[in-house]
Amino acid sequence: MRPPDPEYRKLLARYGKKIEKLALAARTLILEEAPQASEFVYEVYTIADHFSFTERPSDAFVFTTTHANWVNVGFNFGSLLPDPDSLLRGEGKLIRHVRLAQAADLTQPALRELIRDAIAQAERPEGKPGKPQTKIRTSEGARRTKRPAQSRRSS
Repeated sequence: MRPPDPEYRKLLARYGKKIEKLALAARTLILEEAPQASEFVYEVYTIADHFSFTERPSDAFVFTTTHANWVNVGFNFGSLLPDPDSLLRGEGKLIRHVRLAQAADLTQPALRELIRDAIAQAERPEGKPGKPQTKIRTSEGARRTKRPAQSRRSS
């Protein structure tokens, strides 16, 4: 598992330890299912972390948004996903989300299944996929691309 970018952690820190841990745990859950996904982090009215298999953020299949008291796991095409446990919220044409208020919310098998279903529908690059990368855009407009270090496995 690749570690979160230090700048992403810095952006999350303003939300306090509980929300920071929740956002990082949601990121971990997503990357457990989609380790080859690139991340596009945006500092807007929230901290949004979009995951895509292409180099286009518009192809994101799942994202997280950080709020004062919860973290949302969102799905750009959530209205098209099967949701037998009725976890998805939202009334937009396509986008739906699951609200996470505590760590236990991440352990719902139905959440992992929603992520897997979103991955199955995700846009994929033609040919050999590139290496996952992280792009961060802060409110100052700075843009930075960073290729993550290789995963470290204990022997």
